[in-house]
Amino acid sequence: MAVDYAVIIVYLAGMLAMGWWGMRRAKSKSEFLVAGRRLGPGMYSGTMAAIVLGGASTIGGVGLGYQYGLSGAWMVFTIGLGLLALSVFFSARIARLKVYTVSEMLDLRYGGRAGIISGVVMWAYTLMLAVTSTIAYATIFDVLFDLNRTVAIILGGTIVVAYSTLGGMWSITLTDMVQFVVKTIGVLLLLLPIAVIKAGGFSEMKAKLPTEYFDPLGIGGETIFTYVLIYTFGMLIGQDIWQRVFTARSDKVARIGGTVAGTYCLIYAVAGAVIGTAAKVMYPKLPSADAAFATIVKDELPIGVRGLVLAAALAAVMSTSSGALIACATVANNDIWSRLRGVVSRGGEAAGGEHDEVKGNRVFILVMGVAVIVIAIALNNVVEALTVAYNLLVGGLLVPILGGLLWRRGTAAGALAAVSVGGLAVIGLMAGYGILANEPVYYGLLASLAVYVTVSLATKPTDAAVLAAWRERLAGRGATTEEPAHEPAAT
Repeated sequence: MAVDYAVIIVYLAGMLAMGWWGMRRAKSKSEFLVAGRRLGPGMYSGTMAAIVLGGASTIGGVGLGYQYGLSGAWMVFTIGLGLLALSVFFSARIARLKVYTVSEMLDLRYGGRAGIISGVVMWAYTLMLAVTSTIAYATIFDVLFDLNRTVAIILGGTIVVAYSTLGGMWSITLTDMVQFVVKTIGVLLLLLPIAVIKAGGFSEMKAKLPTEYFDPLGIGGETIFTYVLIYTFGMLIGQDIWQRVFTARSDKVARIGGTVAGTYCLIYAVAGAVIGTAAKVMYPKLPSADAAFATIVKDELPIGVRGLVLAAALAAVMSTSSGALIACATVANNDIWSRLRGVVSRGGEAAGGEHDEVKGNRVFILVMGVAVIVIAIALNNVVEALTVAYNLLVGGLLVPILGGLLWRRGTAAGALAAVSVGGLAVIGLMAGYGILANEPVYYGLLASLAVYVTVSLATKPTDAAVLAAWRERLAGRGATTEEPAHEPAAT
């Protein structure tokens, strides 16, 4: 394993070095939180694919393939569909707003009264997303170094917190590009063909497995519908995803680069399911479906290649974890703490200057990072934590966000009611039906929609001046120009 260890250590050292490099570049709030809004299509598409394809998409996607066959691709496939929908229909408008958070967008649209409640909901979502990604380090470092769970979480979490705190979005962007390349080589170009060959090819796989393993809908229609509701719609409204949209240098980059990233996700989904199906042929009686990825990597890959593929899994976890962490810290600082202090500014810089803004956001990343590590150590059930996060996000925020973008008659009162009723309904229904049940998000979303429409129609329409300012921002006018003219855009 010496060669494999060397590959991993070089990779981790490179992540820290990029964090140090990013610190030298992130001199303003815009640079630190959204990479100066200067990413070109190459970097944008790579980093967007990296953040949405995390440990759940890699290790979990292979596990679903092991359990259900080719239809196990649906979870990651719906993530790709959500990213495509975001890129084609909404990303251009989102990028032109020139804000930092989803809550700032709600403030612009509804007149400054929807932000703090939506900020709390978004903060809870990004926090739990970061926690679940951090827990995944335990699985990978256990395979690599036989470390116990707590040490593995601290080791992986410390590296992510370090480079995220140092350079903010610039460091995360650079590391995500490396992680995207490593995942592409490790999973698509190496693990996929090796797994199929080791399993005897597709003909042998079909001969040894039940026919339902090759049924595209074998996982079940209700499960697919739930994946669409949670993951496809979740991609449309998550702060971690929007914050990447804000990094695009133009609305065209956001649309085209996001479309490329979404298409890549669809390919990655099928690859994971095929790898899992091949693992089922080779290891028909694994104790857990989620062990399929680690088992096939550990037992079937040659020295060096094994290290690169494990680095790919580590890259998948790190990209999602760092993206969720900076999103969590951004929401905590800009949408909650700044509002409580009364110094919030819509899309601009808060009182205190650029230097203080960078320093403040850096402190929040560090504090949120430590909190994430502590919670990850204490928490055991990753699936339940992730389900709570997405249920709150979709049940509480989907309707007011999409309603604000698509329905002019929506009002601040309707948005606040939708966030409150939807969020509380999801929590209450999870207590009644169980955290992993489908009903909480179904009924919570319907309650949020009903309240949003009813209250909006029953209250005074949004002020014409607010709507006019909103349309100006959607058209790319009226926002403060933040990017220094002398710095080149990133490709």
